[in-house]
Amino acid sequence: MKEIFNPNLYHGAHKRKNFFEGWYYKIVDKKGNYKIAIIPGVSYGNNDNEHHCFIQIVNGIDLKYNYLSYGIDNFKYNNNPFRICVNSNIFTLDGINLSISQNNFYIKGNLVFKNTVKWPDSMINPGSMGLYNYLKFMECYSQVCVLNGSVVGCLAINEKNIDFTGGKIYIEKNWGKSFPKSWLWIQCNSFKNRKTSLTCSLGTIPFLIKSFTGFLIGITIEDKFYSFTTMNHSKIYIQILVDDIILTVTKKNLKLTLKTHTNADDFLILKSPTKGCMTSSVKENLNGQVYMLLEDTKLNKIIFEDIGTSTGIEYGGDFFNSINKK
Repeated sequence: MKEIFNPNLYHGAHKRKNFFEGWYYKIVDKKGNYKIAIIPGVSYGNNDNEHHCFIQIVNGIDLKYNYLSYGIDNFKYNNNPFRICVNSNIFTLDGINLSISQNNFYIKGNLVFKNTVKWPDSMINPGSMGLYNYLKFMECYSQVCVLNGSVVGCLAINEKNIDFTGGKIYIEKNWGKSFPKSWLWIQCNSFKNRKTSLTCSLGTIPFLIKSFTGFLIGITIEDKFYSFTTMNHSKIYIQILVDDIILTVTKKNLKLTLKTHTNADDFLILKSPTKGCMTSSVKENLNGQVYMLLEDTKLNKIIFEDIGTSTGIEYGGDFFNSINKK
């Protein structure tokens, strides 16, 4: 029950087959010139020789991707307080310490996270997935650990020494057996207003005898939090524009519009889990833009309007075809 009430924690203590868990750290420097995603995790397949832990590095600076694999014994965790280690690399919700030199890739340094903003939750609705965390049969669970926060520290990445001080941090995680059949993910906290952040996940979710489209959208503007989710009966509509989308979602008097803008050459192919094994793929971009408009339709008032940069945009599975068939 401890992991249900605190989804940030590691859920795999008693898992040894068909299970994955991974944490996603997206870091952007103050000027938005450098962005990187670091994804530590653990993978348990059907057989012992498939088990391993890993660190994925999505380098939006040079548009390069590295998958670093380690023996399963190189994964350690502590849930009180939360901390995971992959080889000699340490990850918490307050910072990371990296020391990687493998496959002609080098990254070393220490980052501290300050002023972190969490998704509001309660005992009844723990974490960003709320009541879904109580269900034992879901194929994939998700948690937004840190919506927004600032960074202090530097990373040496290959030949570059990059100062991330004053930059932004975002943290989320996933665990379970497999990623959804198809999904979309948009994340940005690089708006003109530094207290603004957006996270948006939408997927085709297997559930009992049939699938449904589930979504989770959280926004911070100044000190106010807005959520649009399947659970709170928000209504969503998606329009496809080649490799981009226009998403409109409504809840009572609130209307949110998101419009992505990407360059096809900026997408990288990452590994993703199927039955615990990292054998599937996902298409991800850290250099996108997102236009965000939040309106109060009852008062005919614009609450927020801006274009966010250094936006993470990800498509998985057969997303575009699955949306077109709806």
